Amino acid sequence: MNAVELHHLTRTFGDFSAVEDLSFTIPQGEIFGLLGPNGAGKTTAIRMMCGILLPSSGSVEVLGFDVERKPEEVKSRIGYMSQKFSLYNDLTPVENIDFYASVYGVLPQERRQRIEELLQMADLVGHERQLTRNLSGAWRQRLALACAIVHRPQMLFLDEATAGVDPSSRREFWELIYRLAGEGVSVLATTHYMDEADYCNTIGMMYQGVLIALDSPEVLKVSQPGVLVEVNCDHPATAVDIAFTHPGVLSASVHGAQVHITLKTKAAIHSVKQTITQAGIQITGWEIITPSLEDVFINMVAQHQTTVIQPIESQPRSAA
Repeated sequence: MNAVELHHLTRTFGDFSAVEDLSFTIPQGEIFGLLGPNGAGKTTAIRMMCGILLPSSGSVEVLGFDVERKPEEVKSRIGYMSQKFSLYNDLTPVENIDFYASVYGVLPQERRQRIEELLQMADLVGHERQLTRNLSGAWRQRLALACAIVHRPQMLFLDEATAGVDPSSRREFWELIYRLAGEGVSVLATTHYMDEADYCNTIGMMYQGVLIALDSPEVLKVSQPGVLVEVNCDHPATAVDIAFTHPGVLSASVHGAQVHITLKTKAAIHSVKQTITQAGIQITGWEIITPSLEDVFINMVAQHQTTVIQPIESQPRSAA
C-alpha cells in the first residue's frame, strides 16, 4: 500500500484551475517534495490531500483511505505543519505539546513520556517553560513539528514549513525529517527552496497548477537536454537577453552574480560567446557545469511554455 495516491486531482475556483489533473504516488517511508514557486498550486494540492479542501474532480487516497469519503480517518492518522506554525504564543512548549496531544487523543498516561521525547527531539530542553512567543524562529519551527507528530502519525505533510527560517536551521530541521523517515514515517513537503528538493527521494515540480516534472533529483539533473554553462560577466541581465537571441540557446537565466545558459550542443559555445561579447558584454569566466534543480526547473518551465505537454503521471521506477 502506498502512503498517498493521487488520481487526476483537479481543483478549480470559477474559471481558474489552481490544480489540474495531478497524479502521483508516494510509497511508504519516502520523502516526497512538491516543488514550485508561490502560486504554483502546491498548498491547494496539500489541502486536498489532508481533507481540508474538496477536489473539483479526481480522487486522493491517504494511508488507504479515500480522503473525500473518510476525511476523519485520514486526519487522525496524519500530521500537518504549515509555515504559519499553528502554535499558541501564550502557552509554553510543554503546554502546546500537551494541548495537541489531547486534541489528537493521546492517552493522559502516555503524554508525559511523549512530551519528554519531543522536547529532546526538538532540542527544547531548558526552554520548555518559556512562553512560545519568546522562542526564536528555529525553536518555534521545531516545536511546531513536535506538535504535528505528537500522536505518532504515519504520514506527515509539511506545507512550506521552512519558510522564513535561516539556512542553518533549515538543515537541522531536515535532519529531524530524515530521522522520522528512517522510523517509517512518509513525508510530503512543499517548498519553493530549490536546494531543499535534494533532501527528497522524489520530487514533483509544479507550475501553474500542472505537474511538469516527476522523478528523483539525480535523474532530473542528468536527463536535462543540452549543455549548461555558467558565465561570469558584467551586466548579467543584459547577457541573458542577448543569449536568447542566439538559435543555439535553449534557456538562460541570472543566478546570483552569474548567468546560466543551456546550449543545444557544445558546438554552439564559440558562437554564443561571440554573440554576447559583440553586444559589449565583458565575459570573465565560462565553465560547463552540472545542472542544479533550479536549472532543471527553469528548463522544464521553458518547455511547458513553448510546447503543449500533458500533465505527468508517476510511473513505477526501478530500485536504485
